[in-house]
Amino acid sequence: MGAACRHAGEPPADLVFRHGAVYTMDAARSWAGAVAVRGGRIVYVGADTLPPGLLGPRTEVVDLQDGMLLPAFEDGHVHLIDGGVELGDCDLTAAESATQVRSAVRAYAAAHPTLPWIRGSGWQLPYFPDGNPRKELLDSLVPDRPAFLWAADGHSAWANSRALALAGIRRDTPDPANGRIERDPQTREPTGTVRESAADLFDRVLPARTAAEFAAGLDRAQRLALSFGLTTIFDADAGEQELRGYADADRGERLHLRVIAALDASGSGDTMLARLRDWRARYATAHVRPAAVKLYQDGVIESRTAAMLAPYLDRHGDAGQPVRDQATLDALARALDRDGFQIHVHAIGDRAIRMTLDALERAAAANGPRDRRDGIAHLELIDPADIPRFRRLGVVANFQARWANGDEYLTKMTEPALGAARSRWLYPIASVARSGAVMAGGSDWSVSSLDPLEAIEVGITHREPGDTVTPPWNPAERVDLSTMLALYTINAAWAYHLEGQIGSIEVGKLADLVVLDRNLFTLPESRIHEAKVVRTVAEGRTVFRRDEGR
Repeated sequence: MGAACRHAGEPPADLVFRHGAVYTMDAARSWAGAVAVRGGRIVYVGADTLPPGLLGPRTEVVDLQDGMLLPAFEDGHVHLIDGGVELGDCDLTAAESATQVRSAVRAYAAAHPTLPWIRGSGWQLPYFPDGNPRKELLDSLVPDRPAFLWAADGHSAWANSRALALAGIRRDTPDPANGRIERDPQTREPTGTVRESAADLFDRVLPARTAAEFAAGLDRAQRLALSFGLTTIFDADAGEQELRGYADADRGERLHLRVIAALDASGSGDTMLARLRDWRARYATAHVRPAAVKLYQDGVIESRTAAMLAPYLDRHGDAGQPVRDQATLDALARALDRDGFQIHVHAIGDRAIRMTLDALERAAAANGPRDRRDGIAHLELIDPADIPRFRRLGVVANFQARWANGDEYLTKMTEPALGAARSRWLYPIASVARSGAVMAGGSDWSVSSLDPLEAIEVGITHREPGDTVTPPWNPAERVDLSTMLALYTINAAWAYHLEGQIGSIEVGKLADLVVLDRNLFTLPESRIHEAKVVRTVAEGRTVFRRDEGR
């Protein structure tokens, strides 16, 4: 690391950080004692003994008080506006049991007697037998109007009888492609739980979200993101309303985040491609870059909708179905790649992951060399034979490390369906790291916490944050603190072609910085999540400050 030399005649810094630990995340993983910012960019990284003239009468000096300065965090896979909108609905993310879910739904319905629908999200599948809550229960909680509640994973939903009737879902309603209506094994009546595309059957009857709801959702979510030290996010599935929300906020100077958006790829053929090109041009602003496209290639293991190379042990002969067959996926990847889009794919099962790697490899071969940096997100079960392919193909491995915690999703709903040998390769973050592939980190919020420090801790401990008793789950795939920090800083920046601007604390880069109240490297690993963000800085401007005597 080389400190910047101040030249005669240069003005003083606008902002200086000193008296703490600066972990730069540069290529050498250097440490420094002070950082100075001028005009939104970093102009000095070096010792705490500052060069003469760097401080002026108008320089703001931030005393880190033995805390820590890092590059601002980046979330490489999040549903920001949608998560913010959900915060205005019946929010079930804090419920820790079926009893608490019932209480929360009942209380929300009572507090909102005039809403035509009760909508919400965040219930956990393990709280209900087979992850399948019943319509009768929801009828008892909301008897007077339709109710529709997304599960925390976004791949299942729970509806009451009124909602099912309005959506036209009856005993004889066939399962849609890539979806499943759960049914009573005796009567074959819909139970109230729907999986994957079966939830789309409610789209025509659910009230449309308004522009005001999206604006309020972005405002809520942005405040939360900035409080966690995030200044750059990758929206992993942006439709036109989300894109308009981001672009309008940026043009109105209300957006304090940098947004890379993966566009919703619903539809098919030339019409879809024309729409994606139009959105890419129409909604691009100084801080909004609609540069990617989101594809889904399977569902999730818990509901047995992930596409696997071998059958689930508890579903005879059923290995799940991919969203697209190989030929269709290959053609779509080739077309998107030809148009210069970055491709970002949801793939959880080992078959879906292999199909996606095959499609990306064939698209690159067909269209010729360029700096693509396509990515695959979630990567719950990777066949070990496919791990070296990420580095060879230059595909970013986008992990949600917060999920590698040994919770009931894994121990009760996933591992029994796979067996021990296959479960060894669940969330193989360390194995992918050893292969030399670039890994980025994301929350998938609102599926799980938006706080990067929780995911960073879990990636190290493989336990729930703060747990010091439970044996680490799948301990061979744990990684160290420096590796996890890279996933949320420089690696995420590289994944989205921003490594020259952000992701590390180096002279000339934009001053996207986060101040923590303690040095993460001096903490017990089970207490990393306890660190607090004191200040978040985006392009040299303070966008969040925690007032706790600092």
